Amino acid sequence: MTTYVALLRAVNVGGTGKLPMATLVKMCEASGFAGVRTYIASGNAVFASQLRERKVKALLEERLAAYAGRPVGVIVRTAEEIAAVLEANPFRSAPPNRTVAVFLDEAPAPNALEEVRGKRSERLALGAREIYVAYMDGIADSKLVIPAAKAGTARNINTIGRLAAMALE
Repeated sequence: MTTYVALLRAVNVGGTGKLPMATLVKMCEASGFAGVRTYIASGNAVFASQLRERKVKALLEERLAAYAGRPVGVIVRTAEEIAAVLEANPFRSAPPNRTVAVFLDEAPAPNALEEVRGKRSERLALGAREIYVAYMDGIADSKLVIPAAKAGTARNINTIGRLAAMALE
């Protein structure tokens, strides 16, 4: 069995995509996933499955679309991958609540950061299948637009650390 972390896109953020975490647990269990646990109400689940990553993603997206009546993006990482994202954080001196990894399905293009608009004090770096962003002046007032991150979902370093710990338990 492989331990996975599923990160749902645009769930319970800013009044959109309401999904009770108890419902997410039931969806995961109905998909045959074991030991399902969630972390905070923004669409994070940790579970075990014998299925490959793409099948886990497809099953969850199918169930979520049926529930929400629209597509809901899901990014999946193994326990080892989520721990590696935390370890690879290039902005360790930045506040962890202001530093995020934007999770993507595929590796970002090498020139992905050239398309960024609205950059002020933010610092950016490419990861394996992530884009790291340190919002030095905070996230709320940022005007940063990252076209390569459009289909991704972001989590701050504190959340990634907790998910990594849960997945490696």
